[in-house]
Amino acid sequence: QTYAPKLILLDITDISCIRDVAKEILNCYGCVDILINNASMKVKGAVQSISLELDKKIMDANYFGPITLTKAILPNMISRRTGQIVLINSIQGKIGIPFRAAYAASKHAAVGFFDCLRAEMEEFDISVSTVSPTFICSYHRQPAPGNWEASMWK
Repeated sequence: QTYAPKLILLDITDISCIRDVAKEILNCYGCVDILINNASMKVKGAVQSISLELDKKIMDANYFGPITLTKAILPNMISRRTGQIVLINSIQGKIGIPFRAAYAASKHAAVGFFDCLRAEMEEFDISVSTVSPTFICSYHRQPAPGNWEASMWK
């Protein structure tokens, strides 16, 4: 028998549909062994120039989306007493820099939530990890051949 995975789309900023998508995933596959929360939305600008609506959208994508999805999948992991939850976050969840207030706030909130979750899930043998990469180029850029100085690995 061949296995054909089903494509299930999710807009992490649409909080109202996340529970339904999680239910569809669990109905389709039975369980989730590893949940990797890797969605993110950035904004750069002075605090006074970023609208409250944009602040809320950033919080939906970077905080409420991942925690809503995690809460929807968690009961299945708890009942099986196994699973791994990973949050791919940002170093800005630990330190803030100018012109990134909304982004840093959403990442700080996510770190706080997943730190607490880690402690709570220990008794169920569910691993919760937070990965906080430093500053990265979020688009693909090739340095000139042999130009190590321009490399993202510098």
